[in-house]
Amino acid sequence: MRNFKCLQLEKQLENALWILSINNPPVNALSKKLFDELEVVLDEFSSDVDGRVMILTAIGDRAFASGVDINEILALRSPEECALMAQKGQNVCNKIDALDKPVIVAINGICIGGGNEIAMACHLRIASERAKLGQPEVNLGIIPGFGGTQRLPRLIGESKARKLILTGDLVSAQDALQLGLIDVVVKPEKLIESAIELAKRILRNSQVTIKYAQQAIRDGLKGPLHEGLKREIECFKEVCRSEDMKEGLKAYKEKRVPNYKHH
Repeated sequence: MRNFKCLQLEKQLENALWILSINNPPVNALSKKLFDELEVVLDEFSSDVDGRVMILTAIGDRAFASGVDINEILALRSPEECALMAQKGQNVCNKIDALDKPVIVAINGICIGGGNEIAMACHLRIASERAKLGQPEVNLGIIPGFGGTQRLPRLIGESKARKLILTGDLVSAQDALQLGLIDVVVKPEKLIESAIELAKRILRNSQVTIKYAQQAIRDGLKGPLHEGLKREIECFKEVCRSEDMKEGLKAYKEKRVPNYKHH
């Protein structure tokens, strides 16, 4: 197993499920080292033939991620260096968002600033009842730089996103659920169990269908509805080329569980 300084990686279910935990105590601040390690794992996950679903979480129950390490921000010497730091964060978030394999984030505590931006880049979001979420950057004299001004309005609507970004207010897990920022709220002790159960429900399906469903959703959101519908047809056509489509239909007709080969 590869050793990381800021992450812990565990593989389950015959390596189909990857559980990646942020481990940068005391509050899981986002450092350059952490981002470097995240990029390495995401690249490996993308190309791994066995890995099919990832759960992204954090060690402990205090914080998922408390935002960028303040000391690293203070060390930046120019606006250009600030922009490079923001680009680094955006690259990681974009890499998560662009994966054809689903990433489930399990938010165990404080999830603010860059941490919330990472969570928003994930495809499904589960949070502990203890979680607090938001974009408090304005309280530090800056703005979100890892995609928060773009992903938050797309998730919860322009007006609600603007309020959170301009005030820097944090919201509880229950309020985040009502806003549409997260999908499920569970008791703290059930967080990982619930994330694994969701992962298993995805894993029982064909990886081919998951891949093209991911692409259709992601690509369709980039443009107008008519372009999204065209992309859906293209993805539907590709799924229909697969052996898994034939197996799925045959299994349904024969009233049995399909035996997908994921091609």
